[in-house]
Formats: sequence, structure tokens, C-alpha cells
Amino acid sequence: MKTIFQTLNDLKNEVKETNLKEKILFLEDSFRKLRTKTGLKGLIRKKKLRKILKEVEYEEELQKLQIELIKLQNWAYENKKRVMIIFEGRDAAGKGGAIKRFTEHLNPRKYRVVALPKPTEVETGQFYFQRYFKHLPDPGEIVFFDRSWYNRAIVEPVFGFCTKEQYDKFIKEVPEIEHALIDDGIIMIKFWFSISKETQKKRFEERMKNPLKQWKLSPVDKKAQKLWDKITYYKEEMFSKTHTSYSPWIIVNSNDKKTARLESIRYVLSQIDYDGKEKSKVSLHPDPDIVQRYHRKNLQID
Repeated sequence: MKTIFQTLNDLKNEVKETNLKEKILFLEDSFRKLRTKTGLKGLIRKKKLRKILKEVEYEEELQKLQIELIKLQNWAYENKKRVMIIFEGRDAAGKGGAIKRFTEHLNPRKYRVVALPKPTEVETGQFYFQRYFKHLPDPGEIVFFDRSWYNRAIVEPVFGFCTKEQYDKFIKEVPEIEHALIDDGIIMIKFWFSISKETQKKRFEERMKNPLKQWKLSPVDKKAQKLWDKITYYKEEMFSKTHTSYSPWIIVNSNDKKTARLESIRYVLSQIDYDGKEKSKVSLHPDPDIVQRYHRKNLQID
């Protein structure tokens, strides 16, 4: 008895009409996707066929991009390059999930994820940037910052964790400090993961219902919706005063988490000329409707 694939292959060889051949190729590709781990899981869970195929396509695209990330990591290690990628955005914007996909298959000895807790009593008395400087990338290393010194640009002033003088001093100093780091050879990328107020509310509600995600909710998160406009004000101030030609803010539309993950990885890969890049089997051109440099005239989601 012939398999489905053998039957489709016979049909493909028999038909002459181009449109019919295209339909057979589509069916062949669809059956192949359904045979994958993700496809079979979707069938077991009785998901709609279109949704299953979309999930498989996402997994395949992600894997190809992750292969390129491994090439990038090897290049950075072999050439003693220092790479730091900052992830900022509102609560529930998908920063942690994106970092997880960035690092999923990387060599753990050649990268670090930095997610600092609130400063200790000693740290509050230090030069503000001092505790972050401890975590800057070493030669050959990629460091992912899950939030960064930009806490002082939004979170701290919104929730009263710093004085106006401390805020003003930070805003004035940060462009100069970033310029010095980049001038010293650090490759720096700053992401802002952007979501709508409605999307944030929906994700908070999902976290409350899911016992595996409830740990993500903090007292600060619970105030985020009420303080939406105040956060927006400080966010725009941050962009206008810390977006520079040498250290631009890259805005990622993250209302769709999976698309945001793919396109943010694609953006990083597009910015660095690592070895083997020309042999990539996946597009390294990010979608300009999803990823774009900040501009004052841009229409921001949040």
C-alpha cells in the first residue's frame, strides 16, 4: 500500500498544470508539518489545522534563526567580541520569553542573562551604574539584560523609587556612558518591547489564572494598568533623551509574542557581520512593520 507521500509524488509527476502541482506541493508540505512533534501535539489536542500549521512554521523559522545565533556566538567568542542586548518594555511585554528563545540553544559558558533584583542598601549608596558595570560582557561573551539601568528612566520615577535629582542626573549621564562603552568596543542593542494597554491587561489576567505563571505578578505589575499614562510619559522622555545615532532604541511590536521573538532575533543577526552569515537558510531582514528604530513621529503601540 502506498503512503500518502508516495501517492502525492506520483500525482505530482503525472499532472502538467502548474496550479495543480502547486496544490500538491502545498498538501505535501502540510502533511510533512503534521508529522512533526509540534504537529502531532496539535492533532492530539484537536487544534484547528491552520493553527497547527502556523505553529509548526513558527518552530521551523525559530530553529533556523537559532542556528544563526549559534554562528554569531561562535564568532563573538573566537574574535573576543563583547555583545550586550538590553530588553526593556512594559510588564508582560514578552521580554523574558524572547530572551529564552535567544538563549535556548546557545553555549551556556559563552553567554549570561542579567536580571538584577532591587538594589541592596550598599548599592543604593554607590554610583548608580556601578552594579550594572559588574555584569558588562567579557571578551567573547554575549550578555542579555532583562531590564537594565533604564529602570531609573521609568520604573523608579513612576513608583517614587528615586528623587527628581537622581532621575535628572541619570538622563543626562546615560548617553555619555553608553557612548563610552560603545567607543570601547562593546556592541550594544537596545530593544523596547511595545504592547497595547488591552494586550497587557489580557496577559495579566492569563497570569492570574495560570498557577505556573502567578509568580510573575508583582505589586508593581498590579499598578501598571492604572499608571499607564504616567509610564507613557516617562517612556517618551526616555526615548527623546537617550535615543542616539550610536545607541538607538529599537521598537518591537510585541502584541504577538511569537512574531516579536522571531523579528527581534532577526534584527540582532542583521546588525552583526558574523562568520557564515552569507550561508544562512533563513531571511535576516526584519519586518519593518514589527521592528523599527525609534523616531519622534513614529506611532507607538504603547
